[in-house]
Amino acid sequence: MYYYPQQPPYFLLVVGLFAAIASGLALAGTLKLIVHKWQSDGAETSGSQMSVKQLTVPFLGITAGACLFLCSGFEIFGFPPFLAYAVGLPVGILTGLLVWVQLGSMLTYVARQGMRSLDLDSLP
Repeated sequence: MYYYPQQPPYFLLVVGLFAAIASGLALAGTLKLIVHKWQSDGAETSGSQMSVKQLTVPFLGITAGACLFLCSGFEIFGFPPFLAYAVGLPVGILTGLLVWVQLGSMLTYVARQGMRSLDLDSLP
């Protein structure tokens, strides 16, 4: 038969969304500060390892909030709780890991090549 949750986790859905948005705003602010510092001091002289450490906590907040949002959404749409977490956690963590690797490679690329290497407006 069909699975209908007695009390769908709407509260967890909202909490996960709020955590992801709040952490995303913190990550955006931190990235703006890092880029501003790199523009003034030079990206080659600033250590990219220090900037990665500053970005770790907001990024983990985004990943945790997105995982909670995803798992709660699966439960609301009829997945049993075990299956919702069995699907939602790996998808959320794998997506977060792939985005973290891409962000790290972009930061090391800028640290090696400088800020001018990301100037997309000058491309034909």
